[in-house]
Amino acid sequence: MRLSVALLLALTLPIAACTVGPRYHPASPAALGVPDGYSVPSDAQAQADLTAWWTSFDDPLLVSIVARARANNLDLAQAVARLRQARESLVQSRAQLLPTVGSSAGYTRSQSIIGGTTTLPGGATIVTGRGSGDTLSLGLDVQYQVGLFGEVRRTVEASRAQFAVSGYDYATVLLSTQAETARNYMLARLYQAQLANAQNSLALQDDNLEIAGFRVQAGLVSSLDAEQARSQRASTAATIPTIEQNYNAAVSRLGVLTGQAPGALKAEMAAVKAIPVGPDAIAVGVPIDTLRQRPDVRSVERSLAAATAQIGVAKAQLYPALAISGSLSTDASKIGTLFETIAGQVFSGLTQTIFNGGRLRSAVRGQEAAADGAFAAYKSTVLTGLEDVETALVALDSAKRRAEQFTIALDAANNTALLSRSQYRAGLTDFTTLNTAESSLLTARNGLAQAQADRANALVQLYLALGGGWDSAADPTALVTQER
Repeated sequence: MRLSVALLLALTLPIAACTVGPRYHPASPAALGVPDGYSVPSDAQAQADLTAWWTSFDDPLLVSIVARARANNLDLAQAVARLRQARESLVQSRAQLLPTVGSSAGYTRSQSIIGGTTTLPGGATIVTGRGSGDTLSLGLDVQYQVGLFGEVRRTVEASRAQFAVSGYDYATVLLSTQAETARNYMLARLYQAQLANAQNSLALQDDNLEIAGFRVQAGLVSSLDAEQARSQRASTAATIPTIEQNYNAAVSRLGVLTGQAPGALKAEMAAVKAIPVGPDAIAVGVPIDTLRQRPDVRSVERSLAAATAQIGVAKAQLYPALAISGSLSTDASKIGTLFETIAGQVFSGLTQTIFNGGRLRSAVRGQEAAADGAFAAYKSTVLTGLEDVETALVALDSAKRRAEQFTIALDAANNTALLSRSQYRAGLTDFTTLNTAESSLLTARNGLAQAQADRANALVQLYLALGGGWDSAADPTALVTQER
């Protein structure tokens, strides 16, 4: 038996070194359509550390809420569960590289209940008496599927790539969760600013309505001024419920993002604070830096590697398959003599599909098509990632310029409103002029707040587009590989 096993190993191991199917090679930047630089103005210096970009807004509460989202978000918990599943799939694939060993044990006791008779060939009859007997048995079975053409190794290769995909998908969910948390925080601060603007305008319009009423009673103006003042006040008051609704939605979303009930953060967010500003500029580097940093790009690259390995798995089915099995067994009537006689057997079988209507070759073509689709998805993700960066850069520049102009507009509108109110009190101008001036003041205030929020959200989108929010040098699959 030892000689047979040695001969089989000597024959099969060199053959098993043959692996069919294409070997995966990462695509070059040129093949993916990656340019040398961005088409919009940007700081091409090397990217700074973007691991904890939310700290650059200098807002302790924002930092705290993002930390809670990282720890407790339920989408992240689902991503971790999928990562664990992918790890176990890899473990199962690797197990195919090893033989399967099974064992058996048995005990049989026979007992004659009533004596019987046995007829001998000569016709004589012998009366048998009562008796009993014991039989003990042990067995060991070994089975091994030899991947002659690399089907097992290609399967492991595909599972390893899918495990990496799940790791990068987890990182992608992490980045999206952080960005959504920061975005809703910025929106909540924007709605607080809009609500304050509306309430300030409402107070002024209450004063204007009172002044108009006095002037109507004094016969200085017609009731038209009072009706205009009442209409304007009602229009401003009508905007407040919508702002409060939007604020509640943003704060409730923050609660759910941190894995809590919607109202969990309402007390913490109640204090009115300014919209976070963030840094004036960010070094974005060159496009290839972004692709190395973004986990979604690395995920689809690994998906392409897995699809390429599956071509080899499909092609190996066109070639012979070799299975080896062996067994050891012994039996005796008592334990002391159990190992005196041991029998062993070795089996090997070679199978080859001769005709199946083209199913196996069709499977190969199907996997090749899947790999082509995976490459297209890879390239699409790369180009979309670059588009995200350029869109965020333009949005950031636009918001900065609008904020600058709204700052000027607010100063002018504030001065105009002060002059108009003073002149209206003195009877030097009509109410329409005052109404127009104060409407322009409210518009300028809200415009500046919106531009500031847009700038903050453009920064968040730029950080996300650059792949900020995780350590790209670390292996995200390490999150679960230490659990075993």
